[in-house]
Amino acid sequence: MRKRRAVALIIETSNAYARGLLSGIMAYVRQHQPWSIHLPELGRGDTPPRWLSKWRGDGIVARIETAEIAKAVARTRLPVVDVSAARHIKTIPWVETDDEAIARIACDHLLGRGFRTLAFCGEPRFNWSRGRCEHFRRFAAKAGVETRVYEAATATDRRDLQAWVRGLPKPAGVFACYDIKAQQLLDVCREIGVAVPEEVAVLGVDNDPLLCSLTTPPLSSVIPNTHRTGYEAAALLERMMGGARVAPSAHLIPPIGVETRQSTDVLAIADRDIAGAVRFIREHASDGATIADLLRAVPLSRRVLESRYKKATGRTPHEDLVRFRIDRVKQLLAETDHSLERIAALAGFDHPEYMSVAFKRESGKTPGQFRSQAKGR
Repeated sequence: MRKRRAVALIIETSNAYARGLLSGIMAYVRQHQPWSIHLPELGRGDTPPRWLSKWRGDGIVARIETAEIAKAVARTRLPVVDVSAARHIKTIPWVETDDEAIARIACDHLLGRGFRTLAFCGEPRFNWSRGRCEHFRRFAAKAGVETRVYEAATATDRRDLQAWVRGLPKPAGVFACYDIKAQQLLDVCREIGVAVPEEVAVLGVDNDPLLCSLTTPPLSSVIPNTHRTGYEAAALLERMMGGARVAPSAHLIPPIGVETRQSTDVLAIADRDIAGAVRFIREHASDGATIADLLRAVPLSRRVLESRYKKATGRTPHEDLVRFRIDRVKQLLAETDHSLERIAALAGFDHPEYMSVAFKRESGKTPGQFRSQAKGR
């Protein structure tokens, strides 16, 4: 009988992102050779468990967030896969969310709501926050929009954050580096009487269901694919424990999409007819609405509608119809096991064949390829 490999998971259980990583790791284990799992109860950045120094296991998946954890892990001389962006040990592979892809989807989300003032609220102590800021500013600049940036020296710089929010040109769309920072931003807006989302719309990252629902108003958030991230980390570790040499390079996992809640559920478009058109498309794209349906809802000719729509959003109405449908398809592929026929119907496509062609054209992947990657299969 083959002996089970003993694997330590030095990953906190105190937040939704880390629990998503753990669920992906466990999905890999269930589908492959079972491991004997050692999972201590940890918070983010806690000291490593004492038993690790004498532990005689086979491998480790760790969120190496501090120099202390890095030293403890390195002393074991075991195969290790890092699932943190801090990069305290540069000689091992790491699997992380793709910050460039997160920034792109955040920028598209806010621009798509008509904001021409964009801002980033981050924490420079985190590599991933700095990376998201850099990418977000670059994508905004490509769209001809300048980005205001706030990066706190500490998490308690409340007065500085209040002053920054007061000084933002309104309306503004703000991308916060993660949900906890977005929650702080929403609290500040409430304290100083800034209306969300009418004056300042706020978008976070991690889509922690509890945190996003407890904020006032409920928080929109980018959905990272933590399940696939954990799955890929486990697969890498299995290879390493089997003797394979794995380069110390990054394995970046793109996000699933945006969960839109009240904090960004607004249209900052001065042209009221076009704002109504965007709202109609957003609300009815998955119902199978057509451009003819849109023209019946908006008092404009097709030529005038397309010209003003393009001027306000940078896209045509048809492009937005397809975009919203594709976003819905991505969410359904990642979060359900529905058939392609069922997904096509729920996303507003008449035929699954046309949906597959449109999806491949927009995403570069077939629906099956996207689902397999999203679910870590």
